Amino acid sequence: MREFYGVALDTPLMLGTAQYPSPAVLAESFQRSGASVATVSLRREQGAGQDFWQLIRDLGVHVLPNTAGCHTVKEAVTTAHMAREVFGTKWIKLEVIGEEDTLQPDVFGLVEAARVLAEDGFEVFPYTTEDLVVAGKLLDAGCEVLMPWGAPIGSGLGLNNLFGLRAMRAHFPDVPLVIDAGLGLPSQAAQAMELGYDAILLNTAVAKAGDPAMMAEGFARALEAGRLAFDAGPMEPRDMAAPSTPVIGKAFLE
Repeated sequence: MREFYGVALDTPLMLGTAQYPSPAVLAESFQRSGASVATVSLRREQGAGQDFWQLIRDLGVHVLPNTAGCHTVKEAVTTAHMAREVFGTKWIKLEVIGEEDTLQPDVFGLVEAARVLAEDGFEVFPYTTEDLVVAGKLLDAGCEVLMPWGAPIGSGLGLNNLFGLRAMRAHFPDVPLVIDAGLGLPSQAAQAMELGYDAILLNTAVAKAGDPAMMAEGFARALEAGRLAFDAGPMEPRDMAAPSTPVIGKAFLE
């Protein structure tokens, strides 16, 4: 599996920690999913206190703090610095939200904030769109990972722009790519892995399921299937039928 800032993850699943019905359900979901990374909002930590932080420690996974809910460069940078102090990690999932209805990233502010944080020693995981120009600027700013959205956060719509996501994978073959946001079903996660993406970040699809732990396990199995399919080299689609049974040697009746 591809490394993220020099860290090789055991599994390609990154799982959020918000909106679960109870701490016990959160812990069981992580256990059954085998997730390697827990994303944590600084605002969530402040609201839940030391009990929540101890729960995250007990999960035994890498912690990826995020700047969820930030709308300006200053706010995102300030939150990142606070998160580094609280969680003791250089990793930061960088969000700079630019539009309220879709929670689409402000890509201009995102690039600026990424440059500031990278220069300050952070290892930035930017939540971005599938725009190739923006992706290139984020890499130039010091990012070594890209996290394009599949669809708006919490929408469950899946992969809205297959062409754009496929183009990003082809354009940046050596960059770790993570689908972040918008997935609602394990089949959508498998599709992302079939495109050659390296990991998936989820929250709402698991936390808001009728049985979050069961859904978490379903996503884990789908990711494994999708990765196997990509590594196996899938057949190319075609417009016309092709017989699966050989016709050479078959008798023809007149």
